[in-house]
Amino acid sequence: MTTTQERSVPKPVFTDAEAGAKEFPDSTARRYNYYTPTKRKQSHYEDVTIEVQPDPRHYLSQGWLYGFADGTGGYPLEWTALKAWGTDRPLPERGIASGGTGHEWPALGWHEFRDPNEEWELTLYRYNANIIRQLTQNIEAAKQSKAFEQWSANWIRFVESHVGAWMHPEHGLGLYVFANANRRAPTNMHNNAIAVNSMHRIRSAQDLALYNLTLTEEVPGFDGTAHLEAWNNDKCWQGVRRVTEGLTGIDDWCEAIFATNVVFEPLVGELFRSHLVQQAAPGNGDFVTPTVVGASEYDFAQRDLRYTKAMFELLTNDKEFAGHNKSVIGGWLANWVPQCLDAARTLQPLWSQPDVKPQRFEDGLDRVKNRFSELLTSLSLDVPKELAQ
Repeated sequence: MTTTQERSVPKPVFTDAEAGAKEFPDSTARRYNYYTPTKRKQSHYEDVTIEVQPDPRHYLSQGWLYGFADGTGGYPLEWTALKAWGTDRPLPERGIASGGTGHEWPALGWHEFRDPNEEWELTLYRYNANIIRQLTQNIEAAKQSKAFEQWSANWIRFVESHVGAWMHPEHGLGLYVFANANRRAPTNMHNNAIAVNSMHRIRSAQDLALYNLTLTEEVPGFDGTAHLEAWNNDKCWQGVRRVTEGLTGIDDWCEAIFATNVVFEPLVGELFRSHLVQQAAPGNGDFVTPTVVGASEYDFAQRDLRYTKAMFELLTNDKEFAGHNKSVIGGWLANWVPQCLDAARTLQPLWSQPDVKPQRFEDGLDRVKNRFSELLTSLSLDVPKELAQ
């Protein structure tokens, strides 16, 4: 019989002192149990997002690890007037090895939010890289085929002044509304979705700026600085500018998201992008600009609005504070709807500037108002009387 010589190597020695040798109630569990997944099985998005930003009401036994100079700690729930169930519960009593016991998970209704887009770092990079790659290919193809030579002088003036002007609200809202709200929201599920929204807006502003530079090089007589004059001084843009600057000054992070994504974007953003630029461009020989503006429209209509609806549906149907939240949001609607309608109407003269006109301004406005009404109904909110203006 052949014997195998055993090599002389150190052998691991196990004792019952290791934590792994202990038996816990869930020692045989084959899944995480610190949160309840939306579906039968937890997703990768949930694994990398939930409780990245913890809550002292759950297990942060020492309280917030950081705070502000005035003594405020972490992410105060008072940073918005809206409430989710459990908000008024007191913090659990602290003690040695208490683990922050006192509330079952989730400790607050805020933690129930899940981004239906399941956005996190990797998805953000992939999505934006694909958008930029596609836009770059479209513009390069247009340059090679001399597509810009089809543009009339009137359409060149329109693009340099008014399409270019849209980069200003995109940049301002991305940087001063969504990036700010990202820091103030109470859970990482909110933070991720809002941060991605911020990057969509900033990327869109960058797309328009780079497109502006390309047109300056490719189109004879194209004035790459005309958008500054339009944004600062053209009467058509002063309503949009006034509302945009007002949105950047909102302190309540929920109001900022709601006023921008639920009111401003449907009534002003979609009106300008979908019912003016994208409809007028093909008739004026421009098949490139709609792809640039259309990427921004897709960002909002298919992704940013989707998470916004999921976020506010929880709040307007909250089991404890639904009535309170609807009352607060009603005040926001009364404030922002008239301002956005006024901004939309100040844009009306732009509809007459292209040689080949898009659909009538009033038809486009009626469509976005109807879509806005449907959006409010889906959120269990009353349509404000100001919409009839």
